[in-house]
Amino acid sequence: MKDQPVLQLENISKHFGMTIALADMSITLHPGEVHAIVGENGAGKSTMIKVMTGIYQPSAGTILIGGKPQVISGPQAARDAGIAAIYQEPMVFPDLDVTENIFISDTSAGLLMRPAAQRRRAIELIERIGINLDPDRIASGLTLAEQQVVEIARALSQDVRILIMDEPTASLSAHEAAQLRKIAKTLAAQGVAVVYISHRLEEIFEIADRVTVIRDGAHISTKPIASVTADSMISEMVGREVGNYFAKAPGTVTDEVILQVQNLSLAGVFKDITFDLHKGEILCMAGLVGARRTDVALALFGVTPTATGEVTYKGKPARFRSPREAIDAGVAYVSEDRRKLGLAMPMSIRSNISLVTLDAFLSRFGLLNREKETAVAHSYRERLNIRTQDVDSEVGMLSGGNQQKVMLAKWLNMEPDLLIFDEPTRGIDIGAKAEVHDLIREFAAAGGAVLVISSDLPEVLALGDRILVMREGQQMGILDTSEATQERVMILATGQTALREAV
Repeated sequence: MKDQPVLQLENISKHFGMTIALADMSITLHPGEVHAIVGENGAGKSTMIKVMTGIYQPSAGTILIGGKPQVISGPQAARDAGIAAIYQEPMVFPDLDVTENIFISDTSAGLLMRPAAQRRRAIELIERIGINLDPDRIASGLTLAEQQVVEIARALSQDVRILIMDEPTASLSAHEAAQLRKIAKTLAAQGVAVVYISHRLEEIFEIADRVTVIRDGAHISTKPIASVTADSMISEMVGREVGNYFAKAPGTVTDEVILQVQNLSLAGVFKDITFDLHKGEILCMAGLVGARRTDVALALFGVTPTATGEVTYKGKPARFRSPREAIDAGVAYVSEDRRKLGLAMPMSIRSNISLVTLDAFLSRFGLLNREKETAVAHSYRERLNIRTQDVDSEVGMLSGGNQQKVMLAKWLNMEPDLLIFDEPTRGIDIGAKAEVHDLIREFAAAGGAVLVISSDLPEVLALGDRILVMREGQQMGILDTSEATQERVMILATGQTALREAV
């Protein structure tokens, strides 16, 4: 790491009316380092990125690039300064090929190149990243990881000096995530200053040279990664002792079977899924991307009624032909995609919480009882610690963790017997993860049955009483978590049959 900083934020503040998003924020980036930034949702990470990339103008403070004060007047000014960002959801043009996507926003020499020269340059950039990717492939056929490689190559084509990677692995498989982290280290070794933002602490310890913790829009600390522990980082992030949020809690499983599934199959998708789920039990479904766990959950919830096999719910044969039938029977499904499928983002917190059970808030004349709806929303705000003063606030303005809790409140409000929870803590911070885990455990302890789908192995081992492992639509085995380890789960998830035959 060189001594001369490539970028410095000095006492940066950003206000939105009376809301203070950043307060005297200072951070220094050096070429050749991976600098991790961590903090809870709502800590100010996104605002800081938008200041760095010219989307927001700071209310106060100074930005220095190469030691000289500079105004980043907009995204183009940021690109001219060598600053680029890639996000969890890549921005590529699906009908263009890889080469065309790399040079699509190049306002300098790139657009003046002949196609053959562009292609040669694209190959050079991809090789610099260390990935094998055909420059002629159409973007619509790329995986998420490959789309992110295209975005990185696009940034390199414009002589990037600072590359901001915001939750880049949140939607990737374990292999793809490891590949992307390797790319980040490769770019740092080539002199790029890499800003790495992730809620996955194991990634931070693997990849970072230094780590900055921010909380409530303020800088808390910047330390070499070697001097940081997970506990100290979490404590600084949340401002309190959270403890081991992946600690295993005492089980509450009873002998009463709520859900029994025999040979559940959907042609071309999954086959012969068989398990039972007890009252008070948390059954976790683990597997890599493409394991088809969500498809199984959707079939149980009535989204794909064409599935075959036998399903018994609360002692009676059940084949839900629609989500409405499942809901009426007391089954709730918390989607992995809260923004598209879980919540109505433009609507209020109050309206979202009452959405599934709206009939309960209507008078016999069909009029909405706003007072009752508001009272229920306030009760869930307090019970689930949803951080907002006004339940009439737009849910889209909340942090990811608070949105997740609103989505959970919406389903808990129907008082379900079976809760299907798909990726319960994806994209939310450490403190919110601990709270969501507690809520799931409380639901099970009160006699509910929970089916959790999660790609986070520490979460699976902490939450589950048992773990059902899937691979490419097949059930590979069921493990009791008293005997399960990350290694045993991964052996099953990757199809290594030696252990499959032993469990």
